[in-house]
Amino acid sequence: MGAALTRHYLAAGYRVVVIGRSSAKFDALVAMAARRHPSAPDRAEFIAADLSLVAESRRVVEHLQETYERIDVLVLAASFIRQRRRVTPEGHEASWSLFFLTKYLFVTRLAHLLRASGKPVVVNIAVPGARADAIDFDDLEMLEGFTFKRSNAQQRRANELLGILATEQNPDLGYITWGPDRLVRSGFAGEVGMGMKVAAAVLAPLLGRSPEDAIRPIIDIIDAPTPGRAAYRGAGVRPLIAGAHDEKDAARLASAVEKVL
Repeated sequence: MGAALTRHYLAAGYRVVVIGRSSAKFDALVAMAARRHPSAPDRAEFIAADLSLVAESRRVVEHLQETYERIDVLVLAASFIRQRRRVTPEGHEASWSLFFLTKYLFVTRLAHLLRASGKPVVVNIAVPGARADAIDFDDLEMLEGFTFKRSNAQQRRANELLGILATEQNPDLGYITWGPDRLVRSGFAGEVGMGMKVAAAVLAPLLGRSPEDAIRPIIDIIDAPTPGRAAYRGAGVRPLIAGAHDEKDAARLASAVEKVL
């Protein structure tokens, strides 16, 4: 879906910065876009990075701070599914690092560049709807009792709380937690069991939609942003999960994360 969004906005004449691990894929994407839009290579930048590493994410953030005066749209879409607990060379649980620590860095450290935009938008591709109590504040890295289900729910809830922090800092910001409403025919990156791999390989071509169709709701949100928090599955609005202590939980999460960053 990230590639589809890149193609769309290059075709629309925007400047696009892509952060990822494969410069070859990026080069092929831009070469294809240049066939119809000769200026595309001049409006596209690739930053190579492993976003499961905090140091790499910090390096990217610093580059963006030094290079750009504003950011209009920030799409957080990096994904790599892990069903077992893995630890990065920095000592963080890998899924927590990729799906939240990196996103936290981008949203908080680039806040001033988003404020410089007239109608800034953050689209956080993290399926909304996790329980309000999904975060274990005493064990954010899940040293005890790791399961894919618990890990996934905690990341999703943390990204919803991140929206509270982001919009408190910038009331003009549109912060969208978004997830697809059905399978997407796209690449499947992750360390998963054979059952999930087979299901993805068989069901996605039969029942999934193309990346171009899947991103249409994201484009609509970006092109007509509304300040504040919102949640979507596809084009359908979903209610924000409200806990009894959301603001306190958001502040507690930020305090804990800042200590490790």
